[in-house]
Amino acid sequence: MKNKIEISGFADEIAEDLETQIRVVKKLGISYIEMRGVNGKPLVEHTLEEVKEIKKQLDQHGLKLSSVGSPIGKIQIIEDFEEHFELYKKTVEIAKIMETPYIRMFSFFIPSGETPEIYKEQVFERLQRLADYAEKENVVLLHENEKEIYGDNALRCLEIMQQFYGEHFKAVFDFANFVQCGQDTKEAYELLKPYIAYIHIKDAKADSGMVVPAGYGDGHVKEILKTLLDSGYEGFLSLEPHLTEFTGFGSLEQNGELENRKMSGEEAYTTAYTALKDILDSLL
Repeated sequence: MKNKIEISGFADEIAEDLETQIRVVKKLGISYIEMRGVNGKPLVEHTLEEVKEIKKQLDQHGLKLSSVGSPIGKIQIIEDFEEHFELYKKTVEIAKIMETPYIRMFSFFIPSGETPEIYKEQVFERLQRLADYAEKENVVLLHENEKEIYGDNALRCLEIMQQFYGEHFKAVFDFANFVQCGQDTKEAYELLKPYIAYIHIKDAKADSGMVVPAGYGDGHVKEILKTLLDSGYEGFLSLEPHLTEFTGFGSLEQNGELENRKMSGEEAYTTAYTALKDILDSLL
């Protein structure tokens, strides 16, 4: 493949402890982690000294962070913002320690049953503050389309990108989240393709919302990845398995039978990785 593609992923889905995360990603030949949780708590809740120690461990094993998988913007729009903004400033410092420019973030939960558009002004005011600080500190915010936030569907993601897109504010494309919101992923891709700088690899079934390995759901993962790669995309494909409840592990094996059991974190992560590699190999 001509494109420079790096596979990363949320290694806290393997296990809480960093040693196990490192062992499994190295076993799979992966050199990057999108760090959300480590050693039993979110990365952003660690002290800066603890973060430096985590960085040392990663360095010792030749691993890097593709992004800080932060919770920034994942609070209710009606909640106080100032304490959250302090956490954001700390998150920026963590990204610098980890030597990654990327910080995954969101556009605020909308109160249940209410129309998102009535909160647009408040959402955009907060996003402006986040974006201004990102520019000042030379980091890159990656907005993820997440269920029940303002930017959960493609049109509202487009609004956000048209307002804030630039060197320090770009889009994550998450297939499964769009499926779970009832959004056609092909339509979403066409609207958002100029703004996409990072990809989350997970798929989902439209009827149940169940997360499944890439290519086994209704996210059109293979078709969109082909279009994306053909357009010259280079960057991260980040595994977010969410598969420990998935009971179809056996069906992914040749002539395998369906196993009615939960997978371990390592099995789930390996299954997600294998599904993505199968797609990428077919696109060569």
